[in-house]
Amino acid sequence: MIALVSAEWRRLTASRLPLWGLVAALGSGAFAGLLALVGPENFQPPLPGLETEAGTRMLLGMLGILAFVPALIGTTAVAAEYRHRTITTTALFAPKRWTALAAKLVAYAAAGLGYGLLTVTVAGIALFGAAAAKGVPLGLPTAAVLALLARIALTMAVYTLLGVAVGALLRNQVAALAVLGGYFYLVETALLLIPGANLLYPYLPGGAAAALTGFTYMADAVAAQTGQSAVALLPASLGAAVLLTYALLAALVAVAVPLRKDLT
Repeated sequence: MIALVSAEWRRLTASRLPLWGLVAALGSGAFAGLLALVGPENFQPPLPGLETEAGTRMLLGMLGILAFVPALIGTTAVAAEYRHRTITTTALFAPKRWTALAAKLVAYAAAGLGYGLLTVTVAGIALFGAAAAKGVPLGLPTAAVLALLARIALTMAVYTLLGVAVGALLRNQVAALAVLGGYFYLVETALLLIPGANLLYPYLPGGAAAALTGFTYMADAVAAQTGQSAVALLPASLGAAVLLTYALLAALVAVAVPLRKDLT
């Protein structure tokens, strides 16, 4: 298994995905710092300032929206194997197909966690730097900020696993990317707009991630626009449990589904 994980890691690092991931992680973290430097109170409409708890949580939570990026990396990496037919070579190298699939999960979970840690490190430095430049304290204690950043990094690792599962399930790279993007940016947001159906949101990946990171801005903004009551998110601990459940389900899908299908 160690050899398979090592092989998957070499395959990943030999592609351009790590470079794209590096650029995206640095850009995401720097963008959070730029927003902090501009100041949420200067947004349109104005939002709570950086010195308030709500303002700090909102800026940190915005990083969670970008968890879609590592999910894309996971999907692209797996679906591309079917597109370029390298999956057959992988199967010859590992006749017990489930071992190769498990190795993918380990490798890409590590890649997703690395992406998340790099993103939150840059964002944290930028956030504290922006607060110092503006001469205001952050609205949360340093320990609370670091805890939120760690939760966001873990969320990105889970989203990478979700992306791997989608790639293994659909195989077609374009279709997998379209489904993944459409779900995270359209389906979950649309559910927030539908009375009754919005009660499902806290139990979906986006809602669970929002609960874990304390990011209520999306639900609050939709409620303000529609005049509905804001959807109550789960407690952070339950959000973490739901997100972990999705990670386990994604792992099962990524391993079990390809075993029942032909490689070509």
